[in-house]
Amino acid sequence: MAEKITSQQAIELEERYGAHNYHPLPVVLSKGEGAKVWDAEGKEYFDFLSAYSAVNQGHCHPKIIGALKEQAETLTLTSRAFFNDALGPYEKYVTEFFGYDKVLPMNSGAEADETAIKLCRKWAYEKKGVPENKAKIIVAENNFHGRTVTIISMSSDPDSYKGYGPYTPGFVTVPYNDTEALAKELEDPNVAGFLVEPIQGEAGVMVPDDGYLKKAYELCKAKNVLFIADEVQTGIARTGKLLACDHEDVRPDVLILGKAISGGVYPISAVLADDDIMLTIKPGEHGSTFGGNPVAARVATAALEVVREEKLADRAEYLGKIFREEMKKIDHEMIDLVRGKGLLNAIVIKPKNGFEAWDVCVKMAEFGVLAKPTHGDIIRFAPPLIISEEDLREAISRIKKAIMSF
Repeated sequence: MAEKITSQQAIELEERYGAHNYHPLPVVLSKGEGAKVWDAEGKEYFDFLSAYSAVNQGHCHPKIIGALKEQAETLTLTSRAFFNDALGPYEKYVTEFFGYDKVLPMNSGAEADETAIKLCRKWAYEKKGVPENKAKIIVAENNFHGRTVTIISMSSDPDSYKGYGPYTPGFVTVPYNDTEALAKELEDPNVAGFLVEPIQGEAGVMVPDDGYLKKAYELCKAKNVLFIADEVQTGIARTGKLLACDHEDVRPDVLILGKAISGGVYPISAVLADDDIMLTIKPGEHGSTFGGNPVAARVATAALEVVREEKLADRAEYLGKIFREEMKKIDHEMIDLVRGKGLLNAIVIKPKNGFEAWDVCVKMAEFGVLAKPTHGDIIRFAPPLIISEEDLREAISRIKKAIMSF
């Protein structure tokens, strides 16, 4: 066992030896179970971030940890130079689970997005007949698909892209939730795909109008353009359905998954598509040393089984309504807006007397609820989907107490 250190020591070590690419809340976590976490001194908190929706099944879910331990003691990594006995069964399970012909396994959400971009371009040249190097992919304003150079090239957030040029060409940006602007760009015959988050998580839980996804999908179909859904944050039951696209009965041509596909236990991502798209990539043309490793295969299978067995999508739908109703009842001038779907929610904070969203989060932490601001004035609330109604209501009362203290 590693020697125990205090919260202050942990913070000082990170500050001294780690890159300064994060600005965490001053809380040092050392244990997690279900919907709760504990700091180095033993103080208990409700986790209302869930590692950006990676821990939908709760911290250290015994079934997922069991699968991890069992496989980790047997075989961890073979690379894809050889077959292993865990990957095939997982591939069958995950493709049947989501209803696609094939899966391409990777490790991080950003890698999965990159994979989808490569697939889309390859399909454009081999199947659609777009001239080589002319393929375009339409993206939405205020998107967040990861941190690679190609992905930040499609970002409209200066914090993400500034200082990292030159940028990868081939992306066209349209306003989110605007099908007219999308239709206009789809007139270009070189457009290969439309990459979109069903709900923009990092942008502050921006929920589009009802019918937006359906209409966007139909516009893409009419122009033989791939509809690519980034469900890394919104997928795996978070929004009250297995996928956020399910709210509008949209089946993406390319589906991107990550985060909670492992229950937050292991870095796992997946890209799903049918043969016509997936088989455009041949051996040697794309891959990953760790993608599809035996531990990942067993962990992801267990994580998805938990989602189904514990009916987490239904829980998210039910509890999310309670959360938004209770948040809207809080009568305080700092609350500008409450929005969300399922258990992916946000409140927009109106600064008051020099206090803003960050200060509200620090105060909530004092009362034992952890959440984090995004874009300065928005607090995202995403507890593990296994949280009990009793615990949810207790956490809500603490959130209310924190806000009312300003």
